[in-house]
Amino acid sequence: MMEQTVERQPEARVLMNHIYEYKKGVRRMILFTCNRRFEPFVTQRLCRQSIDYVVQSAGKENVNVYFGRKECLDAIRLFVTRPLNELSPEEDFILGAMLGYDICAQCERYCERCKRRNS
Repeated sequence: MMEQTVERQPEARVLMNHIYEYKKGVRRMILFTCNRRFEPFVTQRLCRQSIDYVVQSAGKENVNVYFGRKECLDAIRLFVTRPLNELSPEEDFILGAMLGYDICAQCERYCERCKRRNS
């Protein structure tokens, strides 16, 4: 896949926006999900920007690319060791908080997941 062609893809624009937000300090960590064929472009771009990242499988066709601060990625390596839908309510809550999701929405999600787990 030629880089000029890839850069025109919607995924590339989303990635560039994520990189911009990270570089400006808006977010400390980003989760970017893309098709596996797009992975080399993503990882090369992050390397050129000197941004740490972790790539994990997300099914047959996709990968999750976490990128951002080293401390955050070290934590990801420790507790995101299986598909996201298999995370415990506590792990899901931590991940959402690390990604900067609305904390009240995360609390609601956590409570709902705990209720389902205990049913």
